[in-house]
Amino acid sequence: MKWPWSKTETRSIPSDPYWDRLIGAPAITGQLVNSDTAESLATVYACVQAISETVASLPLITYRRTENGGRERAPDTPLYRVLHSAPNEQQTALEFREQMQAAVLLRGNAYAEIAWDGAGNVQSLTPIQSQRVTVVRLANGRPGYDVADDYGRMRRLLADEVLHLKDRSENGITGRSRIAITRESIGLAMAQHEHGARTFSAGTRLSGVLQTAGPLTNEQVTRLRDSWQSQFAGHANAGKTAILENGLTYEKMSMTLEDAEWIAAMQFSVEQIARIFRVPPTMIGDLRHGNYSNTSELARHFVVHTLRRHLLMWEQAVERSLMGPIARARFLVEHNVEGLLRGDSNNRASFYQSGITAGWLLPSEARRLENLPAIEGIDDARAPADA
Repeated sequence: MKWPWSKTETRSIPSDPYWDRLIGAPAITGQLVNSDTAESLATVYACVQAISETVASLPLITYRRTENGGRERAPDTPLYRVLHSAPNEQQTALEFREQMQAAVLLRGNAYAEIAWDGAGNVQSLTPIQSQRVTVVRLANGRPGYDVADDYGRMRRLLADEVLHLKDRSENGITGRSRIAITRESIGLAMAQHEHGARTFSAGTRLSGVLQTAGPLTNEQVTRLRDSWQSQFAGHANAGKTAILENGLTYEKMSMTLEDAEWIAAMQFSVEQIARIFRVPPTMIGDLRHGNYSNTSELARHFVVHTLRRHLLMWEQAVERSLMGPIARARFLVEHNVEGLLRGDSNNRASFYQSGITAGWLLPSEARRLENLPAIEGIDDARAPADA
C-alpha cells in the first residue's frame, strides 16, 4: 500500500529554466524553436506520431506471477483496468498514452496525477500539461511537482502522486527535450520551409530587376513597381508572359528552386530529423531508400531500436510509481509487441513449424499467437513415426 508524503517539505531551486521551457529559444537562423513550432514541420509531426501512436496502440498488460515462474493475465486488478481500458473519465487508454508519449518526445517529460483509493490501489491517472509543471528537488532528495492552474496559482504534488515519464536526463530529476537539444538542426529545417513558402508566395520564376536606359521619376518607379507586382508576383501569376515597353529590360537575379537545390536540402532535413527521433525514414513516408526486400526489416528495426526504449520507460515507470514492493513481487507490467514482430505469413509459418518440430513451441501456442480459436486436443496430435 502506498500513501502520499506529508506536504510540509521545503522546496529548492527549480531543476530547469521555466521560460525556456514555456516559450522556447531562437536558433541561429532566427526561428523560434519550441515544441509547438517544431511540430509544424511535417517530419517532426510524423516522427512523433509514428512513435506515440504505435506505443499507445500496443496492449499494456498487467500479469500475475505464478508459482512455477510463469505468468497469467490479471484483468481483475484495478491497475489492469487503468492501463488497459480507461485511465480517467475523459480518455481511453490509447488517448492517454498517446498524449503522454508525445509529451516525452516533444518536451522531454510527461506527467499524470495519480488518484489512490482507500485500499492503496490506483483509481485514475489524469495527465498534466508539461508546461504547467516545475520539478523541484525536496529536502529529502526526492522530487516535488509544482503545478500551475489557469490563474497562475501553484499546488504541490509529491512523488507518490505523480506518474513521471522522462527522456534522457542529466540531473536524474527531469528529462531533456530533444527539441531543445537539437534546436539548431530544427531551426535550419524551419528556415528552409519558410524560404520555400516565401519563394512560392513571391513567384518562383519571375524574380529579378527591371532596367531602363533613361532615368525615371519617383512617381514612375512607384507606378511601375505596383503594376509589375499586381500582374506577375505571387504563385497565382507564376508562368505569365511579361510584355515590356519603352525600352524596359528584365534581368533575372534569383535562382530557381532547382538551381538552389532546395529540394535536396529539404530531403536532407527529413533525414536529420528522423535521426533525432531514431525513426527509419520509411516509417514517415520517405521511401527513397525503401524497397520490397528491406521494408519489413526496417519495421523490425523500428521496434527494436526505436520503440524498445520507450516501452521499457513505460513499464519501469508504472512498476515504480503505481505498484508498491508487495505488488511488484506479485505482478508485472509488459507490452505485447508480438504483432509488430511477426513478419510476413511465410516467415511466420516457417518460424512456427521449426518451433513445433524442435519441441519448444506447442501448436496451441502458435494458434494463440495468431489470434486463432483454440482447438481441443491439438497438442495431443503427433506426426506419424517414420515409415
